[in-house]
Formats: sequence, C-alpha cells, structure tokens
Amino acid sequence: MTKNIMIVGVGGQGSLLASKLLGHLLLSEGYDVKVSEVHGMSQRGGSVVTYVRFGDKVYSPIIDRGEADFIVSFEKLEAARYLEYLKPEGRIVVNTQQIDPMPVITGAADYPENLIEKMEAQGIGVDAMDCLSLAEQAGSAKAVNIVLMGRLSKYFDIPVEKWENAIRDCVPEKFVSLNLKAFALGRGEK
Repeated sequence: MTKNIMIVGVGGQGSLLASKLLGHLLLSEGYDVKVSEVHGMSQRGGSVVTYVRFGDKVYSPIIDRGEADFIVSFEKLEAARYLEYLKPEGRIVVNTQQIDPMPVITGAADYPENLIEKMEAQGIGVDAMDCLSLAEQAGSAKAVNIVLMGRLSKYFDIPVEKWENAIRDCVPEKFVSLNLKAFALGRGEK
C-alpha cells in the first residue's frame, strides 16, 4: 500500500530539506521511496510543492487529486490551495502562519479569512499549530520545517529516535541541536 505526502509551501521555507529528511527516514525503514519536487517561482516566494510517496513498490513520484494521505503545509493559504489533492480521510498538518502572496501584497486581492475554520467546517482533518513561534523558541525562525516534521511524526509508527537520526544525517552538524529541539516542540514535547 503506497502512502502519499505532499509538502506545500512558499519558496525559501525549507520544504526541500523536509522532503529530503522524510525520504531519508523512509528509505532507512526499508520502503521504496519516490520524491519529486515541483518548483513554482520558489526564489520569489512562489508556491513550492514536493511529493513524497512510499510503500513496498512505488512506480511514480506524482500524487494526483484525491490521493494525498497527508498535506504538510508551511502556510494556511497553501494548505487551502491544495485541498483537492487530499484523500477524504486524509489529514492536513499546517503552520498557522500567514504569508501574503504577491496579489495581496500589491493590493489586488485580500488574504482569505478563517481558512482553518473553513477547512474544518468541510470535515477535513486539520492539525494546525503556530510552528513559527515554536521554531523561534527552538532558536531559529528557519526551523519551521522541522517543527512540521515533528508534528507529522506523531502520525507514523516510526520510533522518535529514527526521526532524530534522520535529522542528524540531513542537517549540518552546527544546526543539529537546534533542529532536534524544533522537532521535539513540534511533537508537543519540551
């Protein structure tokens, strides 16, 4: 049975490190893993999507509409933008941070209100948390990606130590302790 995870965010938020960490972890668990990155205008704060698919045998890296078991989103509007990809019983793990897209910045559009509440009202499983403040608590606003991975880890039967080892393997040594702290905070641990 193949499982599908979409990581969605805005350029420069660390979604590529998050997908690398996830891929590394799942490979170490013996799964066949396919990771595919779909870049928008990532350098300019545009949408970035990464697919992570794993199972006994995975033939394609692409996730179609209605196939995602999890959508991990760095930002509320990005979560709403990719809702159609979520399975009916799927779950969204989302950072409650708001990052205004260009049409909002230029005044051509307004940022939609109450996005989390609207998703929940549709019966969607939403796990929303302020990952930015947890990342800052860990020591860097850039650790939002690892806070999200900590939160996602609660939905997997993979021991915490294995996630922590993947962080050690994928993150430069000088940032390991900060990222381990961000991961623990994402899990709701001190």
